[in-house]
Amino acid sequence: MNFIQKIALFFELRSFGVSTWFARKTRVEVSKVRLFFIYASFIGLGSPIIIYMIMAFVLEHKHIFKLQRRRKSIWEI
Repeated sequence: MNFIQKIALFFELRSFGVSTWFARKTRVEVSKVRLFFIYASFIGLGSPIIIYMIMAFVLEHKHIFKLQRRRKSIWEI
């Protein structure tokens, strides 16, 4: 395994899962979502990386951002 493959494996194992989550939500292939972020980063001069990091932060701390739904009791239905 060469150096480039080790780096790619490192980032794949330690990634935040943003691309996978977004691909599941939009029903698109994960590789296409990753390519979108890469190309958008080149075109947008790195600004999509900020969006990616915000999405990663929200996914890591989603237990904080989840709204608690209050269940209706049988008397409120």
